[in-house]
Amino acid sequence: MPVSLPPALELCLDLLRCPTCRTRRLHPDRGALRCPVGHTFDIARDGYAGLLTGTRATSGDDAAMVQARNRFLSTGTYAPIRAVGARLAADAASEPATVVDVGCGTGYYLAGVLDQLPGARGLGLDTSVRALRSAARAHDRAAAVAWDVFRPFPLADDVADVVLDVFAPRNPAEFHRVLRPTGRLIVVRPTGRHLAELRGWLPAMVTIDPAKEERLNRALDPFFEAAVTEQVEYPATLARPDALDLVAMTPSARHVCRADVSDDGTLPEQVTVSVLATAYRPR
Repeated sequence: MPVSLPPALELCLDLLRCPTCRTRRLHPDRGALRCPVGHTFDIARDGYAGLLTGTRATSGDDAAMVQARNRFLSTGTYAPIRAVGARLAADAASEPATVVDVGCGTGYYLAGVLDQLPGARGLGLDTSVRALRSAARAHDRAAAVAWDVFRPFPLADDVADVVLDVFAPRNPAEFHRVLRPTGRLIVVRPTGRHLAELRGWLPAMVTIDPAKEERLNRALDPFFEAAVTEQVEYPATLARPDALDLVAMTPSARHVCRADVSDDGTLPEQVTVSVLATAYRPR
């Protein structure tokens, strides 16, 4: 039986373009999305649209990472990060707004923005089908699409009021193309102090490049200028299961061996959460 078109995806159909043709719009057809010349893309039973073509990206979160992320985010430990992203988005967008979350993961941060913008619609892009299963259910106004951030987005020009990028890869040229001239790009990234205590206990965790800010500025500068930056930093108390999930939900999970986090190992009970959130205006 064909999959019906999810309401949130129907809300966002006018944003989408065929990733093969690049310019043609997509329309629903018997449980799929199809362009006028016949390129066809499945709508998964979980509610997301699979627009990826060719070689599949391999860097997306696996099932264990997504499960750990869902558990950890449900504790509210990162709620202040979600709040600052939502506030910057609300300050930048007028209703009705279109929000595109690039590297949306499970949709946690996109849902936070949509809660602050009652008339807005959201579209999340991610390579991980496991994460997209959660993202497609994260909010009743959030659609989810399988896509690779490093490729040209399957979106029309000048359609987004907000592009959201939280702990995710970046594609500045595509951010600029899909944003309206009055729109805002919101980038949330860790500082060098973020989870420093945990990284001190587990040296195999992925480190934060000291030149990260310089590289970010160099990449964005041809396309954007910073409008406002906020720092969010606070101590977070972690139960052991939460600390394990925090490690397991990040790319560090691929580098930390089981022995490093064995049941009798010691993990810090408190960590520093430290991020920068910047709203950028297009040049």
